[in-house]
Amino acid sequence: MTGSKITGQLTRRQALAGAAGAGMLAAAAPALGAGTGRKPNFLFIMADDLGWADLSCYGRREYETTAIDSLAAQGMQFMHGYANSAVCSSTRVGLITGRYQYRLPVGLEEPLQNPELGLEPSEPTLPSLLKQQGYHTALVGKWHMGLLPKYGPLKSGYDEFWGNRGGGVDYFTHKVAGQEDLWDGDIRIEEHGYYTDLLADRSIEYLEARAQEDKPWLLSLHFTAPHWPWEGNNAAGRAESARLDAKGPDGGDSLNIMHYDGGTMETYADMVTSMDANIGRIMARLYELGMDDNTVVVFTSDNGGERFSDTWPFSGMKTELLEGGIRVPFIVRWPGLTAPGSTSDVPVISMDILPTFLAAAGGAPAPDRPTDGMDLMPALMGATPPERPLYWRYWSKDQKAVRLGGYKYLKIGPNEFLFDVIEDPRERGNLKDRLPDVFAELKAMHQSWNSEMLFDPKARSYGMDAEHVPDRYNWND
Repeated sequence: MTGSKITGQLTRRQALAGAAGAGMLAAAAPALGAGTGRKPNFLFIMADDLGWADLSCYGRREYETTAIDSLAAQGMQFMHGYANSAVCSSTRVGLITGRYQYRLPVGLEEPLQNPELGLEPSEPTLPSLLKQQGYHTALVGKWHMGLLPKYGPLKSGYDEFWGNRGGGVDYFTHKVAGQEDLWDGDIRIEEHGYYTDLLADRSIEYLEARAQEDKPWLLSLHFTAPHWPWEGNNAAGRAESARLDAKGPDGGDSLNIMHYDGGTMETYADMVTSMDANIGRIMARLYELGMDDNTVVVFTSDNGGERFSDTWPFSGMKTELLEGGIRVPFIVRWPGLTAPGSTSDVPVISMDILPTFLAAAGGAPAPDRPTDGMDLMPALMGATPPERPLYWRYWSKDQKAVRLGGYKYLKIGPNEFLFDVIEDPRERGNLKDRLPDVFAELKAMHQSWNSEMLFDPKARSYGMDAEHVPDRYNWND
């Protein structure tokens, strides 16, 4: 292999692109506040278990996601967007800290199940660092980074929290394992309604309150949709909710909402389109309040899709480091910065959000917690940043992966692969023996990186079981 794809040295083209990006950023700086001199607001929206092709703008055929498609039409659609992990809580640790989640004990659980672990309140986070820049911060929706009394959103930089603390809740009863998991701050509450609707209602209330203040804000809106339980906002969904509630926490699984005997393609479509419609409601209110020109909107997912998801053209799914388990939608609408309707082939990842937002707000990561992410503003203006490696590991099936340029080293169990994920996105042609030098260098890079990460052999790691997911029939080893 030639050039910088593997060695990491800059080519002249990349160096010029990086310089051009920096120049473009300086020239565009006044546009960040829409000419007002104000810092931009940030609306970060994260779906849960949404696959790469589950939006119509990424290829879904069975339904349309008009509101999210509109965000792509107004901004930039990344075609190589990645999640930090193949499951939810570990990606969220990478997102909120801007660092590989494997640097923190809480990030080693895949997903978080240990009630004694959580995100330490002393850890610098996206909301806490933005608060230092004068931002009001809120999380609406899923937290899943530790339980009270030691951990929680209000302990990690958010001024407000309204949502669920665990990994998922029933959409109607708002229960998990037979217990309500709906909170306003640190107070458990009861509320009636479909959870996706309630999260949008609360987000709109937050926007209306911010419109009364002259202060920048961050709203992290973390939907649970389309994570199981498989319940649409209709009579069939309410009936399924009642069935699961009647099972109780010992009705086949400890959570009583992880139902392998439920779900259909139609239900999944109902769940995704409900989320899309509620994003449309939120964006409409943002426009009505006159804050749209000064608000950056990002939409992505915490990992790849699960049983009813569409990950075409990729193989793999949630809990797997094949592209289908980590490649996700990634859309950025940034007035004055992104060209409407643009696309980018720059690989980006969840932990890039922290350095990007902080740079736009005039801040920087904590000196003793340097970010592993990248400021995306040059890429958002069309520049091509220098290539960088992106790393993953996943304890279940002893999975490892690194991507640099178009090449990806992948290990699953005892088997190792080298793929060109640009020319071969389905990861079918193993180039390990045809390009042994590339294979060896990427593998060595992963080993070197992994030696700097934490490791806990007792950390739990969830994998798809062939007993429940039949197309994983040979993964019971």
